[in-house]
Amino acid sequence: MSRIHATIVASTAVLAVGMLLSGCGSAGPGPSSTGGGNGAVAGLKPPMQDAAVPTSIGKTEGQLNLIAWEGYTQPDWVQPFEKQTGCQVNSKYAGSSSEMVSLMAGGGGGQYDMVSASGDADLRLIYGGDVRPVNIDLIPEWNNFYEFLKSPSFNTIDGKHYGVSYEFGPNVLMYNTSVVTQEPTSWATLYDKKYTGQVTVPDNPIQIADAALYLSKTKPDLGITDPYELTQKQFDAAVSLLKEQRPLVKKYWGLASQEISLFQSGATVVGAAWPYQTNTLQAGKAPVADTIPAEGATGWADTWMLASKAPHPNCAYKWMQWATTPEVQAQQAIYFGETPANQNACKVMDSLQAGSCAAYHANAPESYFSQIKFWKTPLAQCGNGKNDCVPFQQWQAAWTEITG
Repeated sequence: MSRIHATIVASTAVLAVGMLLSGCGSAGPGPSSTGGGNGAVAGLKPPMQDAAVPTSIGKTEGQLNLIAWEGYTQPDWVQPFEKQTGCQVNSKYAGSSSEMVSLMAGGGGGQYDMVSASGDADLRLIYGGDVRPVNIDLIPEWNNFYEFLKSPSFNTIDGKHYGVSYEFGPNVLMYNTSVVTQEPTSWATLYDKKYTGQVTVPDNPIQIADAALYLSKTKPDLGITDPYELTQKQFDAAVSLLKEQRPLVKKYWGLASQEISLFQSGATVVGAAWPYQTNTLQAGKAPVADTIPAEGATGWADTWMLASKAPHPNCAYKWMQWATTPEVQAQQAIYFGETPANQNACKVMDSLQAGSCAAYHANAPESYFSQIKFWKTPLAQCGNGKNDCVPFQQWQAAWTEITG
């Protein structure tokens, strides 16, 4: 099981994406986008923005080709879908967001229909023209989603939905309760020298956003308002903090199983994690707990996105309908260790596994979710209309320097 998004794709990306990620070829910010969508980027228009969306679902094509995270297309919910719709599902598992972007190049190449993209890939796919808008009215369970996942900025541009939100989760601070006897209240724990050699964090450039979030609260003079939209000064401060952290880190983990092993062996006592690791360790009677510190947390949210050249669009719409039902959302949440977008999945989760709804925070109050800053692709174009933010390719280069 992996959700570590490693490198940006070094492929034949379209010019719009090259400009988006590097900031090159632009003399300055262009006119603001119109329409009021909260995911719009000044001066850039998604190539598929004006593509027509269907008003109904036609005859299914008998096949559906998906790019997905491992564990997202399990037989438990895929086989009933195939039986009900006649759409035979073929899955290609990807190990990183960058691999997903690569596979989706050219709108899926006329081969792939959908991708279960995370927030750090969505804008690359949207502005690359690789995904197209969908008609959310054809997905009735969308109405039962948490409000913050109905039209989030990472998959909705100018009111156009480029897919449907799926599952999500926070990045939490996990700790060994036998060693850290009081619940930490700050991410400062991961930068505390007394835990030298006992810290573990994800091996992921987006981790720079975690440092930026911490600095936004502890060093307000930096003026950080969005951990994914950093000026050079703000970015340098976050990178500097992570370089200071480097001697404390036992291992940068790439798989959830690696962090679980580190805590089981006692090699690490504090780390950045997902609820999945905590729940797995607690199920094995390990002395661990997790918390979202006072500064808040980053998090990930996935979206089923429709390829711009999807060969089986009707089966794709049937899949979006199916995957957003409470039953499938509950099965997926328990299997993978995440939180469903559909609020009605909570009762189903508990019927499948007692206590799982609370374990994965599916019944948490809005105040819990409001603490989460969900992943999105860092762009040169800032949300304030300026063009002076550090793009993701520089995040990757800095991360290599930090961890090297």
